[in-house]
Amino acid sequence: MASHRLKLPQTENAEHCSELSPTEETSDHLVLPPMEESAPLHPEASLMEDTSHQSEPSVIEDATRYPEASAVEKESCVDETTLMQSAPHHPESSTIEKSHSCFHNLKLFLAALSFAFFAEALSGSYLKSTITQIERRFDIPSSLIGIIDGSFEIGNLLVIAFVSYFGAKFHRPKLIAIGLILMATGTFIIALPHFIMGRYEYESAIKSSHNSTSNVSMCSRESYDVQISESLQMSTLIPKEGCENTGKSSLWIFVFLGNVLRGIGETPVIPLGVSYLDDHAKQENFAFYLGCMYTVGLLGPIFGFVLGSFCASLFVDIGFVSSDSLTITPKDTRWVGAWWLGVLLAGVISILAAIPICLFPKTMPREGEGKRGSNTSAKGSGEGDHGGSDHTAHQASKFSALAKDFLPSVKRLICNPIYFLLLLQSALQMNSMIGILTFKPKFIEQQYGQTASRANLLVGIVNIPPVAVGFFCGGFLMKKFKIKVIGAARFYIGTAVGAWMFLVLFFAMGCQRTPVAGLTASYTGLTGSSYQEHELFSQCNAGCVCSRTEWEPVCAGNGMTYVSPCLAGCKLSSGTGVKTEFHNCSCISHFAAVNSSAVLGQCPRAEDCNKVFPYYLAVTAFESFTLSFGAMAEFEILMRSVDSELKPLAIGMYSLIIRMFAGIPAPIYFGALIDTTCLKWGTNRCGDRGACRMYDTDAFRHIYFGVATGIGLICIALFIRFYLQVKKHFMLKDKKTSDNELTIMNEVSNRADCDLLMNAIDHDQ
Repeated sequence: MASHRLKLPQTENAEHCSELSPTEETSDHLVLPPMEESAPLHPEASLMEDTSHQSEPSVIEDATRYPEASAVEKESCVDETTLMQSAPHHPESSTIEKSHSCFHNLKLFLAALSFAFFAEALSGSYLKSTITQIERRFDIPSSLIGIIDGSFEIGNLLVIAFVSYFGAKFHRPKLIAIGLILMATGTFIIALPHFIMGRYEYESAIKSSHNSTSNVSMCSRESYDVQISESLQMSTLIPKEGCENTGKSSLWIFVFLGNVLRGIGETPVIPLGVSYLDDHAKQENFAFYLGCMYTVGLLGPIFGFVLGSFCASLFVDIGFVSSDSLTITPKDTRWVGAWWLGVLLAGVISILAAIPICLFPKTMPREGEGKRGSNTSAKGSGEGDHGGSDHTAHQASKFSALAKDFLPSVKRLICNPIYFLLLLQSALQMNSMIGILTFKPKFIEQQYGQTASRANLLVGIVNIPPVAVGFFCGGFLMKKFKIKVIGAARFYIGTAVGAWMFLVLFFAMGCQRTPVAGLTASYTGLTGSSYQEHELFSQCNAGCVCSRTEWEPVCAGNGMTYVSPCLAGCKLSSGTGVKTEFHNCSCISHFAAVNSSAVLGQCPRAEDCNKVFPYYLAVTAFESFTLSFGAMAEFEILMRSVDSELKPLAIGMYSLIIRMFAGIPAPIYFGALIDTTCLKWGTNRCGDRGACRMYDTDAFRHIYFGVATGIGLICIALFIRFYLQVKKHFMLKDKKTSDNELTIMNEVSNRADCDLLMNAIDHDQ
């Protein structure tokens, strides 16, 4: 009879025994193979292969057939017990062990990971809320703002594939903590330009003097050179001489670099955190835990946008500039809030989130396994602690093997049709979502005439809570009804199509353009639009020598906005600061029904705009909920369509593709398209083109939602192919699983019949 190899199963009694050495000979017929440290990667394995039901020999059967193995096991247990009894007792070591055991808790890790996600989301959403503030502070166009916003994804892109693949082999909680520290460092770098640039000096034709009167650039018949010279002296603009040497116009690079560092630091949080959670949670609980994490994490954007709202209501140089000296209000497109204040606070919160996450162990017991799973993990992770240089060499060879297997593993993922199609349509969807979210505060400001502070507040309290509720309800529904992959695909596709239908409704929710003389309406009151600055001049201001680049809007009693007091033909002024009024305006006097006076600032939107705005908020809330409602189903498909050892890499590749083809380009091309709708550009310190002061609101709305709707149509076409692939693959897998279960049941039944027959024979004898 051939010699047998006996594989001792892990039982309750075997937990406390020393691991049997593979080199010790216990019997001529007994060979104990070495325990595996971790499951090797098998490129030839099927993506849907399930190895969780492999049968193992019975303990009783092995003890009966191989009594010498039981003797070895008992002897090992006795030696272990004797060693434990003879070991000295250290109270302080038991205290340390007790404190460490508190962190061997998956729900506690879920709470810490949720707080880390909260910190990351707060930081990112706050910076989204400061888009218009940074644009105005650095006098840059929306396309460049898109590059700055995409720099976060660039940093993430640099390291995400390697962190996702190799990070899973190291101490994942500590890597997440290091990432949070890097995020905090990046946010501090972003705030640095504020302390270098000095005071914010916006373009203005008005400057309050010491005797409480105002010097105003108004209608004048003086020569143009004298007019411009005096205007520059009266305004807060710095002359061009030497302005290039200040180096202040390029300090946005600090924001760019800080955002890159934030992206690098954020990399480990989601891939390693989610894979750690999936490794130690029950399969039926994973979607629910993920929903809880995203629900708590999405409180971050709520607080981020609310914080952005508060900071936007404060002037950028708060504490150093008197409010009485300001000639602009938060409704003015030149207003810049205290954007740097929230950035510093976000950095502090990231540091606080790093402290608890780093205290968790490399592995912990899987839910429902207790100490057994912990001891098994400990053996795998702690094996070789006494191996010295041999262990180091083994680890080096193991790392080299992992590196060689990286490209084949990537190939396995890309060749998986379900994973590839999910990746493609998710990248398209995220293009739409990121572009819409990045410029949503700007859209609300320009379309509905809201301040930057109010726009951020509305995004935070109207858009983000439905997203959090959608994540939670989606995860709960997946757990409650135990929806499998094919049902999850239907769920995901249905919610995505529903969100697209809400997106189409936004085209009908616009406001009439505010009449601005020379831009959206003629000086006689006829509506129209022009992108040529020479139409800023008319018969009524022909006797005035005005600047084309000056932006100091004034509102007349007839509801018409004029680009500046000079272009309105105003010759007198009274009051100071924001209370300045202009009189004897020749362009306004053409309308006999109103007096010829004007006040600082643009005219408010028409009454119908205030009626449409609540409907817009309601639809955008439903659209956010519907889209997030199917997110957990999408993630469930992602996790179940790949092998378990490829899950961290699959999540990392998913994030990599989203960032490469959505996170980076979407803000850039959305910003560039939005720039094409600008009607009036501002002027920076050196006299060059700065940030946009006014947009064509109709063109803005059509481009903003038109791009997102077109991307959605492509996604709907891909959904058909995706669903057919999911249905084909998982129906085949379910059939194989049912066949395997039926075979196992037949084998058990045959074995039971055989036992009954043997018992009957023994009884007859």
